[in-house]
Amino acid sequence: MQTAVITGSTAGIGEAAAKLLARNGYRLIITGRRKDKLIKLQQELQDLTEVLPLVFDIRKRDEVDRAVDKLTSGWREIDVLINNAGLAAGLEPLHEGSVEDWEQMIDTNVKGLLYITRRIAPLMIKRGKGHIVNIDSIAGKEVYENGNVYCATKHAVDALSKGMRIDMLRHGIKVSMVSPGMAETEFSLVRFRGDKELAKNPYRGVEPLTGEDVAEAILFVLTRPAHVNINDIIVTPAAQANSFYINRRMNKNI
Repeated sequence: MQTAVITGSTAGIGEAAAKLLARNGYRLIITGRRKDKLIKLQQELQDLTEVLPLVFDIRKRDEVDRAVDKLTSGWREIDVLINNAGLAAGLEPLHEGSVEDWEQMIDTNVKGLLYITRRIAPLMIKRGKGHIVNIDSIAGKEVYENGNVYCATKHAVDALSKGMRIDMLRHGIKVSMVSPGMAETEFSLVRFRGDKELAKNPYRGVEPLTGEDVAEAILFVLTRPAHVNINDIIVTPAAQANSFYINRRMNKNI
């Protein structure tokens, strides 16, 4: 039984990945800031597998360090790290952007990924095996209007993943990315600061991806033969060609 760490497990892609991996025989370390949601997920999955919830804010290095330091020997043999925690905050042109939003995105999407990877990767290196899966975005491939800093953070994830792959190569550790397009999770709700009506706008006339769709891509990446590594999967709704071209009439049920 392999052990997987999933950051940002309290909703969306992270929660869906936890459920799918539990059904496929993985032990789970689930992380996030919202203790109530982590405990609820643990209770939901505990009949399927062992689940260890770790409550911490990935933006705070001391909290990350304390959480990893608390792992007992049985939980330190980690096979998979899914760097899923991330967010977009705001949708304004750069000259009108909120510095607080910028810091939140940089601290979560880039520094948080680095903090947890810095602690988990050495545990994998010690065992000479492991798989790191970074959840990127099509925003890490191209830049769109008003997406400036969010796109920059996801371009950083793309670059870090490529650098990690080189650094981990000699240690027998795989590094992959899964890069979703339009996915209806809490992403838009967070970006628009809880405004439910604004959060619906990006998905009008489109059947977007679900967290479960992206989780299926993650599982595919993890279950390739030992000699195969998937460097990157870009997955979008059928109605989306890229960040710019979306067929909002394709789903006739909307």
